[in-house]
Amino acid sequence: MSFWKRFREDITAARVHDPAARGALEIAVVYSGLHAIWLHRLNHRLWRRGLRVPARIGSQLARSITGIEIHPGARIGRRFFIDHGMGVVIGETAVIGDDVMLYHGVTLGGKGGGKGKRHPTIGDGVTVGAGAKILGPIVVGNGCIVGANAVVTKDAEPQSVLVGVPAKSRPRVAGQHYGLTEPDYQI
Repeated sequence: MSFWKRFREDITAARVHDPAARGALEIAVVYSGLHAIWLHRLNHRLWRRGLRVPARIGSQLARSITGIEIHPGARIGRRFFIDHGMGVVIGETAVIGDDVMLYHGVTLGGKGGGKGKRHPTIGDGVTVGAGAKILGPIVVGNGCIVGANAVVTKDAEPQSVLVGVPAKSRPRVAGQHYGLTEPDYQI
């Protein structure tokens, strides 16, 4: 995918997820969540090419600029959006699908040391509320909604709603919007 097509896709994702978004120029200039994602893509390329130290330095510079820490090893899908991103942390082995939205203060973290997969896998179309913590090598299925301040430490079936500490899962109810609008991407 070309740089400009990806850029337009990112701007559209911001417009879809943020009703306060006024225009492409404003989004491109002031949305720190997008800046963090764009810088992550650069750092991730360096990481994949084995340039680990420059990638880590770049990720720390991005964190100091945006307030969002994304490890350069994390794999992130298309149309990912971070709204009011201050305090977001995404660990090294996290995998994030397409059309995912995170609010501020979200942690996709590990639960201890060791090698291998330590961070969560987030499916397509997932929304994670402010302050939520998703911890360990678990899978949050496609279309899930994670409530604000939930602490998720177990796998979640697709189309689930996860709330509480520790988070309890229940199926999404068809037609119920949970205060969200369904994305309508038209690029």
